[in-house]
Amino acid sequence: MNYDVKDIYLADKGALRVEWAMREMPVLASISQRFAKEKPLAGVRLAACLHVTTETAALMKTLKAGGAALALCASNPLSTQDDVAAYLAKYEEIPVFAIKGEDGDTYYRHINQALDLKPHLTMDDGADLVFTVHSKRQELIDGIWGGTEETTTGVIRLKAMSKDGVLRYPMIAVNDAHTKYLFDNRYGTGQSTIDGIMRATNRLFSGSVFVVAGYGWCGRGLAMRAQGMGARVIITEVNPLKALEAVMDGYQVMPMSQAAPIGDFFCTVTGDINVIREEHFLAMKDGAICCNSGHFNVELDLEALARISAPPRPIRESVQEFKLKNGKSIFLLGEGRLVNLAAAEGHPSVVMDMSFANQSLASEFIAKNHDKLEKKVYPMPAAIDQEIARLKLAAMGVAIDTLTPEQEKYLASYDLGT
Repeated sequence: MNYDVKDIYLADKGALRVEWAMREMPVLASISQRFAKEKPLAGVRLAACLHVTTETAALMKTLKAGGAALALCASNPLSTQDDVAAYLAKYEEIPVFAIKGEDGDTYYRHINQALDLKPHLTMDDGADLVFTVHSKRQELIDGIWGGTEETTTGVIRLKAMSKDGVLRYPMIAVNDAHTKYLFDNRYGTGQSTIDGIMRATNRLFSGSVFVVAGYGWCGRGLAMRAQGMGARVIITEVNPLKALEAVMDGYQVMPMSQAAPIGDFFCTVTGDINVIREEHFLAMKDGAICCNSGHFNVELDLEALARISAPPRPIRESVQEFKLKNGKSIFLLGEGRLVNLAAAEGHPSVVMDMSFANQSLASEFIAKNHDKLEKKVYPMPAAIDQEIARLKLAAMGVAIDTLTPEQEKYLASYDLGT
């Protein structure tokens, strides 16, 4: 078996961490049990480009139980947990191509090694895999039935490809499932981002000014958690509806140019490019801490930061000091990459349980229906979304009401008024 991991002897440590994570993933466990019996992915080759974490290992085990032949690479150079990669390669015998801290050339070599599987299905977190297929590995396209995409940034890319008519196989926007973004994006990103910042800096949030760029579901979760830690939260936005919502939720809202001089912590979660730019870095107070929790590090203008400062100085694990030419220091976390994975362990398992349940069931859906799907981006089927919510509630021991026949008739009628 071909694989490329940092150290295969880390596998035993990874095994224990995967075991710990799976205790909090009952929905995926129930899907795995059904997959093991029904083998809905038998004969299916699936290439995945995901954050190689303990929760991802649980997903890989589920897909393998369903009969899929797998290959896995990292979706971010700093998000791999090396012990988990070793565990998957050694004990699950899954070809894994992922090393934390890999350079750009290695990152794309690993993507191509995963694609050498000649997949029927692709599974993405950021759309680098599907984009590589479309740009560099077009010989694979005729054999690909479809794919799934897990993150906001990736869905944005795929919808742009679809709009321009260049998307050549169907994709399911797993990110847009309610059981994904309402929980993973909000509660997962909120907690894990705070965790990453705290691990990297050991700074006190209480009494600080915390600037959140973007008030989508990730931004909402982060703002909520930062406020809960005692920070005074400022939101920056370009969307008037989201800005209005942030105001009504009790946050200060202002342009980044006004937030820059007063913020202590800055975190971008927009999915866009150059949200914090040269003029913002120069306006920040001495000692300001900057990080990103969007998928790509482009949200921070790192080229501008390098241009206006001396070469960065590592000062703590996951922390670089940039001494600006004006004499002030800016501290960058996790090289501007996903701080929750670069400096911590990513989302809690209980949240990823639903996200990866979506990935599993979306893969099964494509495998069964690929001959009926068009070359476009599909939403997650509502029936699957509802089923995952039902399974999660059952695992939590939570019961809910059901509609009576009378109520169902009322909701379906138009003539039962006052």
